Amino acid sequence: MSGSGNVPLIVTAELPEDLYSWANQLRTEHFPPERNFLKAHVTLFHALPPSAEGEVRDCLAAMARHYAPVPARLVGIMKLGKGTALKLESEGMIALWRELADRFHGMLTPQDEHQPRLHITIQNKVTIEEAKALQAELTPRIQPRDFAFAGLGLHAYLGGPWERLGKFPFRGHNRR
Repeated sequence: MSGSGNVPLIVTAELPEDLYSWANQLRTEHFPPERNFLKAHVTLFHALPPSAEGEVRDCLAAMARHYAPVPARLVGIMKLGKGTALKLESEGMIALWRELADRFHGMLTPQDEHQPRLHITIQNKVTIEEAKALQAELTPRIQPRDFAFAGLGLHAYLGGPWERLGKFPFRGHNRR
């Protein structure tokens, strides 16, 4: 364990490098810079208890050993009210999320008990008009495409920025 202290743990689905780089560039261009503490990411769990860090690490490592990269699809733009995201779909990642949610039942916040809407936030905390303008600009430019999630990530929430605690690349042949 890293000794992340008494801060919530975040679990992410790791993007393939090409999609990550592109989404991160969009985030750099469109996210208010004074609030942009993070790189592009897909959050699965927002706040697991810090006391569970060892168990979470062990679970993510075991899943990474058994799962092959998880098929997914970038489908377009997702409206976030005062922001914009890239909308993703992945039955496999939702199944993996369900497995993790079952494993950590009793430790989940109300937010984390609900199935996530998979997305990569590229703009947030702007005016509704700014969000609508970016959505109108990007909608015709975003081409749906298939990709595969490359693994899972574990982070400590530091009140804005995150500290990466672990990266667990998928390397299995078949899902369990």
